[in-house]
Amino acid sequence: MKTIAKSLFVLSTLTAALSCHSQAAPKTATLYENVRVFDGTSEKLTPPTNVLVVGNVIQTISVKPIQIPSGTTATFIAGGGRTLMPGLSDAHAHLYIAGVTADQIIVPNPDIAFLDKVASEQAQAMLMRGFTTIRDMAGPIFRVKDAIDQGKVIGPRIYPSGSMVCQTSGHCDFTPPEQLPRSFGGPLTPLEQVRFSSIVDGRAQVLTATRFNLRNGATQIKLATSGGGESHMDPLYVNEFTSDEIKAAVEAATDFGTYVSVHSYTPHSVRRSIDAGVTVIEHGQLLDEATVKYMADKGIWLSTQVFDEAGPSFPPDVRARKHELVLNQGNVWRWAVKNNVKLAWGTDLLFEPQNMYMQNTELVEMKQFMTPAHALKIVTHDNAQLFALSGKRNPYTEGKLGVVQEGAYADLLLVDGDPTVNLDIIADPQKNFRVIMKDGTIYKNTL
Repeated sequence: MKTIAKSLFVLSTLTAALSCHSQAAPKTATLYENVRVFDGTSEKLTPPTNVLVVGNVIQTISVKPIQIPSGTTATFIAGGGRTLMPGLSDAHAHLYIAGVTADQIIVPNPDIAFLDKVASEQAQAMLMRGFTTIRDMAGPIFRVKDAIDQGKVIGPRIYPSGSMVCQTSGHCDFTPPEQLPRSFGGPLTPLEQVRFSSIVDGRAQVLTATRFNLRNGATQIKLATSGGGESHMDPLYVNEFTSDEIKAAVEAATDFGTYVSVHSYTPHSVRRSIDAGVTVIEHGQLLDEATVKYMADKGIWLSTQVFDEAGPSFPPDVRARKHELVLNQGNVWRWAVKNNVKLAWGTDLLFEPQNMYMQNTELVEMKQFMTPAHALKIVTHDNAQLFALSGKRNPYTEGKLGVVQEGAYADLLLVDGDPTVNLDIIADPQKNFRVIMKDGTIYKNTL
């Protein structure tokens, strides 16, 4: 009798559980009807098509009518022949310092709570410009990323690098010349206090800084191996970190299954970085064609952007450096396209809150060097291939990013017009992006 009673108890428990499950909230779905799809790779849009999103993934794409699954609560969007495309991505964003000036962060004891708040506000603004994924290339963005992933903050998916790893008198060293380095007893710099950067020297310190970022959840590592446009201690021609120091970062990142990106402009620093095992070059505006070919032969990624001249508010030395970068960048873009270098695109906007709207307009600048469809492929599918280099550290593996395919994440834009023909459409997201969806959730719908 005890056995029978026990069996009946188990059966009743299972029945109750199944009953509760059946009464759970139904799945949500969105059906885009009569849209023309840019899938992330094609040169042209599809004929009129229907796309069904269930939960956070694309379930069905068909030119025929699509039946909504039973038990599903659906939202119907009449596309009216508009373009459905993957969400945009930015492979070189600085979300943590996008909405502040240098004077607000390069100060003793920076206000971290304020910086987190501004980063959260900028995250929402980026998503509303159509950017559903970014790779953050310096800063303590982990708290904001976690809040976004948990639905507490609105924003894009984030691939965080953690603090940028720099050398003494390198790209992130904004300390006064007379201040002692930390190894000699000096204090943390303001940028180190907020974990935007780590100033280190020697193999051991590079290993520690790299592992510190990995411990915090970095999906990739960022080093600076050449001078910078807006830093004052290192002219553009300077080579930073020895080969052994760069190798140390590569070895530590490889042990964790991921890769190293380096801020680098010149042929010498780029070649040194590649020969030390680096996978991705950030910027590269001063490269020669021989080095661009070297990158193509080695299968190295170039994550770059189209820089503008520095404005009159910048010091003369910064304006001169930026001018040098702008002069040669067109050659680098053309050589990279010609030699089939693996190309990614990002903005590198920082310290100018009033200019963050340029995230979209800077994307459009690529039309100088390629077709609109090629540019769209880079900022959707190709950037996503770069993000995936983080391997098992990739936080977003339930579906593909950067494509409109069955089984891919539902990160989608419904756009007025055909951006594969007229890239200028992307420059005005407020007007032309009628629907913005990320992870199956609609954040904007003006239809």
